[in-house]
Amino acid sequence: MGAAPQLLTPAQRLNEFRQTFSQAEAEVGRVIVGHQAVIRKMLTALFCGGHVLIEGVPGLGKTLMVKAASEALGLSFKRIQFTPDLMPSDIIGTQILTETDGRREFQFKQGPIFAHMVLGDEINRATPKTQSAVLEAMEEHQVTVFGVTYPLAPPFFVLATQNPIELEGTYPLPEAQMDRFLFKVVINSPKPEELREILKRTTAATSYKIQPILDPGSAPASIERLKLLVREVMVAEPLERYIISIISACTPGGSGMLPEVTQYIRFGPSPRGAQALILSAKVNALLDGRVTVSYEDIDDAIIPALRHRLLRNFQAEAENVTTESILEQVIKRLKRPRA
Repeated sequence: MGAAPQLLTPAQRLNEFRQTFSQAEAEVGRVIVGHQAVIRKMLTALFCGGHVLIEGVPGLGKTLMVKAASEALGLSFKRIQFTPDLMPSDIIGTQILTETDGRREFQFKQGPIFAHMVLGDEINRATPKTQSAVLEAMEEHQVTVFGVTYPLAPPFFVLATQNPIELEGTYPLPEAQMDRFLFKVVINSPKPEELREILKRTTAATSYKIQPILDPGSAPASIERLKLLVREVMVAEPLERYIISIISACTPGGSGMLPEVTQYIRFGPSPRGAQALILSAKVNALLDGRVTVSYEDIDDAIIPALRHRLLRNFQAEAENVTTESILEQVIKRLKRPRA
């Protein structure tokens, strides 16, 4: 299993990526009714090495979605329910005094953050101190307890959810933490026909069992290999300029800003926004059987990659101008540069 993947041709590596992604997407789609776009963005972020923030009301299958993806890909899964009394040690772990053969010593007991796929449910219910405990894990893929650093086994993926309808007793995520998420995805309530199918599946005696598409023993190494393929996809210079122009258009005071857009923005996206656009566009290209990024690949990622990276001002809130409408205006007004 060690050297065999290196012998694959570029075409075989591309087919392996598309097959793994599509099979995982299909398996999750067999237990989740609708939300195909959300499933694709979740898997895209996983293969980009990023994380996803999902906003939606309770009961829409977010937990089942992540658990199904972990089972399909042969990865470990943990769920963390965020509450106001949750402590950082409840997430990352703590030192426990143990006694062996008359000797006492501290041993580290791992918290639920030590898994390949972690669901942070209702993350905005926890205090800022607890929220910040997830920051190092998301960015550095490691945690530090009493000065000792413990690495998190790759691949490491966090999907956090927040409830948009309950504001009392919640702590909004700071912009610095929002920026750590590759995508912010909004999940909507099911349509009537989808709700009917959900009732049929969840109230009957039979249920579908996820079939793993990767062997759990080799799954982490296989996914890491496919993540390297994403990095090898080429981006032509005109498309790099297009991405830079998107970021500049949303940055107040910048040379490439669009006044009709920046009048509603206090702060624009950080360089992480440009990185998110490139990486997700590369995954889109691979799924389409290409090794070069197109303008359409970038446009598909603009809203989920940037909607949480724009900080609106009071004028936007007063006029009920959403970040989605701002980004749609950017896509409409921005002229794609030519080679």
